[in-house]
Amino acid sequence: MIKPLQILYLAAGGPSSSSMAKARALHRLGHEVTVVNLHECHPRNIWMRRLDNVTGYRLRQRQVTDFIASRIGASRFDVVWVDSGNMVGPKVLKLLRHHGDRLINYNHDDPTGVRDGNVWESFKRAVPGYDLMVTVRKETEQELKALGARRVLRVWRSYDEIEHRPRELSTDDHARWDSQVVFAGTWMPERGALMADLIRRGLPLAIYGDFWHKAPEWPIIQANWRGPAIYGDDYAKAIQCSKIAIGLLSKGNRDLHTQRSAEIPAMGGLLCAERTEEHLRLYEEPKEAVFWSSADECLSNCKALLENSRERDEIKARGLNKVRDMKLGHESVMASILQQSRPM
Repeated sequence: MIKPLQILYLAAGGPSSSSMAKARALHRLGHEVTVVNLHECHPRNIWMRRLDNVTGYRLRQRQVTDFIASRIGASRFDVVWVDSGNMVGPKVLKLLRHHGDRLINYNHDDPTGVRDGNVWESFKRAVPGYDLMVTVRKETEQELKALGARRVLRVWRSYDEIEHRPRELSTDDHARWDSQVVFAGTWMPERGALMADLIRRGLPLAIYGDFWHKAPEWPIIQANWRGPAIYGDDYAKAIQCSKIAIGLLSKGNRDLHTQRSAEIPAMGGLLCAERTEEHLRLYEEPKEAVFWSSADECLSNCKALLENSRERDEIKARGLNKVRDMKLGHESVMASILQQSRPM
């Protein structure tokens, strides 16, 4: 059991974000967590945001440094934990080093990939300054080492023990959220064609998420779109009230598993996701989750499962047990990161 620590946590999102969920998990572990949310540093002007993306936040380093300094004063911390870190360059890290004994970065995005252009330039220049870098993919692990990382730890993506727990469902909940097959996620170009294909072929699909109106296939998808992104109780109930939950990857992020890969089983849902090396390492197919490598196989799996309620219930129960047995909750993963961040 690690002793309670004084932790400065630099968050990168709003109250419903996974970034803030991890901060709350650290607090539940018994640590004293001071949150400084760099999300508040993002300019509201769209042109300034675009400039930041092009310059990799290099022009904003003084502002970020002053923002942090104004909130922490002369405080000293056992650990400084930077979530994401796209706004944190070497100069910001120098300030943080004066206030913390250990500097940790946990980034579940793909900062060393090519999709995001220059967005991660400040982050990449700061890599050698951290005591521990934490990532979720093998490519990023190797690329962080090439950038000069002192130590790199690779972890599974995790679910939140509170946010992603099964709920007690009422009759009203079922009336609002029941569906046959659900997908909860943002539109991406590769997703529109797949969803449209499944809908055309008769899959009773309910879609929640932002930007789906941008899909070229929107005329086909629109009738199956139930609303924008859902969070908290709504997200959990939508998954739990569906017979099957589709899991898709982000191709641009080189993902082989996602947050949904842990969250869906943790909420009592049946994960039906793309077949990858990492998904097959996480779950025994088809006992704990169901996988597919094509639209045909996805459709076939879903139709068979919709006809067999007993099998669905057994897969859901085994999937839930698996994520718990593997300790894929935020608290377990955060505790492991802190343990392994100690000086060797």
